[in-house]
Amino acid sequence: MEQKPREIVGDFYTPKGNIAIVASRFNEFVVDRLVSGAMDALVRHGVKAGDIEIVRVPGAYEIPLACQNLAQTKRYAGIIALGVVIRGATAHFEYVAGACANGVLQAQLATNVPMTFGVLTTESIEQAVARAGSTAGNKGSEAAMGLIEMINLLGKIND
Repeated sequence: MEQKPREIVGDFYTPKGNIAIVASRFNEFVVDRLVSGAMDALVRHGVKAGDIEIVRVPGAYEIPLACQNLAQTKRYAGIIALGVVIRGATAHFEYVAGACANGVLQAQLATNVPMTFGVLTTESIEQAVARAGSTAGNKGSEAAMGLIEMINLLGKIND
């Protein structure tokens, strides 16, 4: 009889531990919608509001350093990065968006703390608003759900 491979899959049970949300202040009126979506998803999945800490940074470029420092404290089961970078007439968009994404990736690999990337990179403010809960879902909520799944997946892998 042939054996099946073992499959390890994350789930959406209430994660143990504190959660940090790192949110940029730039484009705050959109970022606040992402934060609300993330908070709602976390609380709906059993995370107590008192176990969530929101850390505000100036802009998306500063998100990775805050994520890394939070992870190094070992007080957080996971971290959600939220922000908005909107393309303009200069190359600034590429530098900021790429550095932010790569920085969050490097921070989670260096610290082994799961982090999800809910930083919107859009062509217009209208696209950003749509992705922050108006017509195209809420990417903050999606980032929170991804974090819950990754916390639980890593828990299973490391058991």
